Amino acid sequence: MFRTPIKAMALIALIFSTYAFAQLTPDQEAAKKRGIALFNQYKTAEPELRIAAEAGDAEAQFYLGEELRLQKQRMTTESQKWYEASASQGNYYAMFKLATTTGDLCSVINQCPVGTKKTSDWHELLIKTAEPLALNGSGEAMVVLYNATANVEWLKKAAKAGYAPGQWLLATRYADGEDTFLLPWKRKDAEEELLKSASEGGFPKAMMEYSTILSERNDLEGVRYWLEAAAKTGYVNGVSSYGAYVAHTPDKVGYPIDLIKGYALISQLQELDGGGNIQSYVEAKLPAIAEKMTSTQIEEAKKYATEWKATHPPLSFFPEKLGFWTQ
Repeated sequence: MFRTPIKAMALIALIFSTYAFAQLTPDQEAAKKRGIALFNQYKTAEPELRIAAEAGDAEAQFYLGEELRLQKQRMTTESQKWYEASASQGNYYAMFKLATTTGDLCSVINQCPVGTKKTSDWHELLIKTAEPLALNGSGEAMVVLYNATANVEWLKKAAKAGYAPGQWLLATRYADGEDTFLLPWKRKDAEEELLKSASEGGFPKAMMEYSTILSERNDLEGVRYWLEAAAKTGYVNGVSSYGAYVAHTPDKVGYPIDLIKGYALISQLQELDGGGNIQSYVEAKLPAIAEKMTSTQIEEAKKYATEWKATHPPLSFFPEKLGFWTQ
């Protein structure tokens, strides 16, 4: 079992002891959840995130920094302010962004104002923050350390710890040729086992990739199971595939035809209003399903869509917090 080094934990406690952690009101918490959901749909999230960020919530501050940076496609004074506010409360994702910022002139010429942290300072703080958590068993912190150090051993540890996003990421790294396998065919075996474990751990991107492997060996029962599972998480790729296949547009995996469910699922993608370039897909699929339906069935499908939305997570593209993992 991992043990947290006492000196390291004492250091982290000292770093963050002067910062008060926000206690959000119910309205502020609701705004934060809405903001993150909108961010994950590639929609404008700034107004909602700002409510919780200004109340001092570190996670909302990180996401607001992301939103503002993505709007300008570069680090701005305001986005950096919110990253720093979040990092000051121990958010290692914000520390990572600050540590990997390029074009920071004061860092380049080593003439930052007194009290200003350089990118190297943020990187050092990131390691000091994440490493004790990783040594104590946090798979999430292990993945952050992998991205901060490029040491694949951290990613292997995250996978071994059962952290599903880490298992998926290690599978993608193996697919890209990272690490060494004495027996070449063992690489593919490892990729598949990792994707299977990550799918069982609830990570929808892994579910979609694992279903592709199952499809290649004609395991259609497995494909049907994991496509539906991915759709139930709200993952846009899962919802779009499951909705199309269950409505037989086309019939590729052998679902019993269900036009009402198919129409309901595809119609929900309209709320993304173009986010992630999904609108053209909806405009092609929805009429193709509708032409097989009666007006009564379409009304039933609209009711089904309302029920599905009320009982499942919001639609999401599941963008990763570090901003450069494969979508």
